[in-house]
Amino acid sequence: MKENEKVESKFPYLVYIQFEESKKPYSFGSHEKYHVNDYVIVETVRGQEIGKVCVPTLAYDEKKVKGECKPILRKATQDDLDQKERNKEKAKKAMVVCHECIRKLDLDMHLISCEYTLDCAKVIFTYISDERVDFRQLLKDLAHQLHCRIELRQVGPRNKAKMVGGIGNCGMECCCSRFLSDFDTVSINMAKNQLLALNISKLSGQCGKLMCCLRYENDEYTELRKGLPKINSHITYEGNKYRISSMNVLQKQAKLENKEEVKFVSFAELWPDMEGVAEKPVKKEPKKEPKKEARKEREPESVREKHERPNRSAKAGRTERGGKGDKPNRAAGKERQAKHEKRQRHEQAKKL
Repeated sequence: MKENEKVESKFPYLVYIQFEESKKPYSFGSHEKYHVNDYVIVETVRGQEIGKVCVPTLAYDEKKVKGECKPILRKATQDDLDQKERNKEKAKKAMVVCHECIRKLDLDMHLISCEYTLDCAKVIFTYISDERVDFRQLLKDLAHQLHCRIELRQVGPRNKAKMVGGIGNCGMECCCSRFLSDFDTVSINMAKNQLLALNISKLSGQCGKLMCCLRYENDEYTELRKGLPKINSHITYEGNKYRISSMNVLQKQAKLENKEEVKFVSFAELWPDMEGVAEKPVKKEPKKEPKKEARKEREPESVREKHERPNRSAKAGRTERGGKGDKPNRAAGKERQAKHEKRQRHEQAKKL
């Protein structure tokens, strides 16, 4: 019996619906087929709401449904659409009331939006706050003035930017409010991987967090940087050692620096074979010096003979500068000094 009940509880069709404040599609079960852009009434956690069909009706598939699949109640009529517009005007007045209550209670919270469910059984206030807020008294005051159920929902700065919207640094509408349905994790390592300057003010979006678009090209940069050495690694190029200070993987160009010069060299010139570059960079052979034989041809004959003549003084024991072979020179010097002294004594004797 239980298995039969499970089979009967399934819906024949699966319909994806988007709500006005969110671009994310939600799945609902249906016994009827609906067309794209049809407005339907559905039962959600917050209550009855109007949604728009964003995908043609599909056959029911349990694999595509996460959690409990709620049914579509009915197709929206013109009265339902008129009621939705009246609820928008009513929400503006409730927003003013809530602002006044927040000011009286001096609460540290910033109100973003206000929304009524279709049957006006509940009003939902969305706010942002850096700290936890005690809004028990606020709930009592709002319930006393609005005469319905009150829900206060706190969101982060990224959700606020998605709800409010804005223009990004690229000049286009923010991605979160234009087409993003979920927020993926964005880290500073993605900016490093793309070799961007780590200037937080330039890398941050309207929400104050890192821009979502840093994630879009991260996989492509990771693929382009495969096999390349890291920044600040040392390589040998044209016989000189350089440090890789930066790289442009799109233009395939590297900036090499040392104490004497700076060079911009293409990847093809640095690493003809890109495989195994990170392990062992390609080293260019230094320029070969001219052979000694060529030097001899340009030298004069007298200089050439001098180089070719054996160094006799070295063999004789460094006689010129004094060493083991300088005894004959010393004896001759003493003999000349003795003759000079004898001549001086002879001249002095004559004078006397």
